[in-house]
Amino acid sequence: MWLSELTHAWQVFEEHGFEQTLVSPAGGAVPLEPRSLKFPSYDRTAKAWRASPERMALLENTLSPDQIDSVDYDAIYFTGGHAVMYDFPDSEGLQRITREIFERGGIVSSVCHGYCGLLNTRLSDGSYLIAGRRMTGFAWQEEVLARVDKLVPYNAEEEAKKRGALYEKAMLPFVSYAVVDGNLVTGQNPGSAKETATKVAELL
Repeated sequence: MWLSELTHAWQVFEEHGFEQTLVSPAGGAVPLEPRSLKFPSYDRTAKAWRASPERMALLENTLSPDQIDSVDYDAIYFTGGHAVMYDFPDSEGLQRITREIFERGGIVSSVCHGYCGLLNTRLSDGSYLIAGRRMTGFAWQEEVLARVDKLVPYNAEEEAKKRGALYEKAMLPFVSYAVVDGNLVTGQNPGSAKETATKVAELL
């Protein structure tokens, strides 16, 4: 998990008085991406979270999808980090929660690589959730600039387009950029976490 993406969103939602639950594909401990603990991503909110035993305990004890009843939630927010490219796309549990919340009119949202969790999510009619919808997520250009394009398992931007998503991105890499299409809210990169969470909060 990319720490600042979690902490900025958590702070926004906390300020609005929203109840929050951390969920991961397998439940239990969630590792932090080492690069998220370095400048410039390792900012004040991330440092404050790491300094709090109570906050860190939340990352050690995440719930698994089968412990979640989607009717208790008005939104789902996928954070990023390169590791989610591996375990988010094929998590049937996360897909179930996402589909149920979306079809009930709740908010489905993601930031950065979090959109990998939406790639294979289908609605009850069999169509991809992101098909025909405007969205964004970590751009391939940003993978190249971050020098990880040879390391990642696939081109997430391209995979989203293959599923019919109307993918868009900011003119410049790494600047904050968020897209709202109905009850789908997506942010492009780590710097977009606060803007994305704020747009989710506004819809709620």
